[in-house]
Amino acid sequence: MINFKQIGRIVGVLLIIIGGMMLTGLPFSFYFHDSDGMPLLKSGLICIAVGAILWQLKQGDDNSINKREGYLIVALGWFSMVSFGMIPYLFSGHIPNFTDAFFETMSGMTTTGASILTDIEAMPKDILYWRSLTQWIGGMGIIVLTVAIFPLLGIGGIELFTAESPGPTSEKIHPRIQETAKRLWLIYVGLTVVLIILLKIAGMTFYDALNHGLTTMATGGFSTKNASMMAYPSALIQYIIIFFMFLAGMNYSMTYLALNRKFKKVWQNDEFKAYLLGIIGITIVVSMFVYFIERNGNIAFPYEQAFRDSLFQIVSLVTTTGFVSADYTAWSSGVTMIFFILLFSGACAGSTSGGIKLIRHLVFFKNSRLEFKRILHPRAVLPLKINELVVKPRIVTHIIIFLLLYLFLFVFGSIVLSMIGHDFETAIGAVATSLGNVGPGIGKVGPVDNFAHFDKGTKWFLAFLMLMGRLELFTILVLMTPYFWKSN
Repeated sequence: MINFKQIGRIVGVLLIIIGGMMLTGLPFSFYFHDSDGMPLLKSGLICIAVGAILWQLKQGDDNSINKREGYLIVALGWFSMVSFGMIPYLFSGHIPNFTDAFFETMSGMTTTGASILTDIEAMPKDILYWRSLTQWIGGMGIIVLTVAIFPLLGIGGIELFTAESPGPTSEKIHPRIQETAKRLWLIYVGLTVVLIILLKIAGMTFYDALNHGLTTMATGGFSTKNASMMAYPSALIQYIIIFFMFLAGMNYSMTYLALNRKFKKVWQNDEFKAYLLGIIGITIVVSMFVYFIERNGNIAFPYEQAFRDSLFQIVSLVTTTGFVSADYTAWSSGVTMIFFILLFSGACAGSTSGGIKLIRHLVFFKNSRLEFKRILHPRAVLPLKINELVVKPRIVTHIIIFLLLYLFLFVFGSIVLSMIGHDFETAIGAVATSLGNVGPGIGKVGPVDNFAHFDKGTKWFLAFLMLMGRLELFTILVLMTPYFWKSN
């Protein structure tokens, strides 16, 4: 029997937290004088009031959370955060359309970065701050934050963390789950603060540094500028963003080890090596290609510029951040194809990035290679190993099913958009970038375009794909099976 009262109480806690975070935007209303702050104030109070009502639901005898309830809480929690998170847009009147407000909020909470705004700089500063904060909240997952404070509420959170934790594994850095969540958030907050300080020193205003710090560590990609990072041609600023996008795409367990100077263990991690070496290799190839292409038209075009533009876009797409420093679709069709493939990459499991994640690619390719050996040596015992540890067959099956489901959803989504009337390139670009929580794609959703031109039906469909991708497919799909709702 599903404990819906307990689920309601936990969703109530999430809404109280969301409401409190909305109120942190009020100082920007008073400082910049471009808003009276009422949209955020009213929205925050509504969230807190509704959350408090849900929190007052009578507790049952059993306050534990089982696996089914964990998945249901995550799904309902995210939907509730998006539904209430869009209220400031509606109250401010700057995104008066319900569909657009929902789409923008879903894009923020899922750290996708796909926007319907055609003039970002015309938005009030407090609303833009909330827009950036939605990505920061979604980056590590508000659920994980709540797990960290659940002991104070008398609620266990292991099932919740498993359902929310990004990637195929939820590798712990502490035996106790709430301590793991606390350490993850300390790292997350600490890196965000350091990045904001560095961006301010590098030349950004404090407001822009704050917003870009929030969205970079969340691998979200929302910017306060219409031109995204093209508005900041400073090499120093762009290299700082590149470095922190890379950090945000690392498994936070590896970041924890690095901060404790256990660099050998970090380098021994197969996924991290694939992450680092893959970015280096692709950057060398693309930057050389871009350099010679551009050099034909501009002899003075420096290689450093080609290298920086290539590195920035590659790291941005691999980590699913979605910042734009150049229009990569204008370089060549070959480079565009490379970047399109990167939409299916994703960074490391246990990071704030979206996408398939590199660990799944590693398991798939290593298992495929072993399969050829098994064909030639059917009696040989050839275990699949990652980080010198044998991967259980159940995990291999889980990953293969995930990849097949991901491919099916991509193909199905692309067909749906094509049948609606969108051109092929835009259809596959929009579906790939939404499902992967990246932001920019190809076609009419390229790096210098946005999603404003889509009809309402398409926006709702893409928003659903964003949620599916952010919660790694199974968390949503399992709710659609009859087995989930059958009582034990």
